[in-house]
Amino acid sequence: MAIPIGSQAPDFTLKSKTPTGVVDVKLANNLGKTNTVLLFFPLAFTGVCTAEMCDVSNGLDSFTGADVIAISVDSPFAQEAWAKANNIKVTLASDLNKTVTKAYDVVFPMLAGVGDTSARAAFVIDKNGVVQYSEQTPTPKDLPNFEAIKAVLAKLN
Repeated sequence: MAIPIGSQAPDFTLKSKTPTGVVDVKLANNLGKTNTVLLFFPLAFTGVCTAEMCDVSNGLDSFTGADVIAISVDSPFAQEAWAKANNIKVTLASDLNKTVTKAYDVVFPMLAGVGDTSARAAFVIDKNGVVQYSEQTPTPKDLPNFEAIKAVLAKLN
């Protein structure tokens, strides 16, 4: 089960590929400054994940007062190619070693028989690093409750 509401969010440093190179994405950079929405997704270049990240990208302004970071076990290079191919604007962070996926307790074992991935999950983390929303969807095909996420963000702002 995903880490519960009220927990201190595990800090992390992951890699993201940008046009200028590979950069660090750190939760700690947001602490004291902005709320964070973490979206874990199983794999780039899959139908549901592509639809989710395209929808989130198109509605980024509706996540008022929050930095949105999407995490998968794909390499930062695969994430960059996927983002370019689909006009994905969300910050994508690579958890290739699954350390953050394990820290947030959202491992999905043996997805489609190919190996462990991140489950589809969502967290809202406040400026103090406390989890204010925690959801792991029942299956990788189910999307998080984005209306509930936005409602939590509205209360934090």
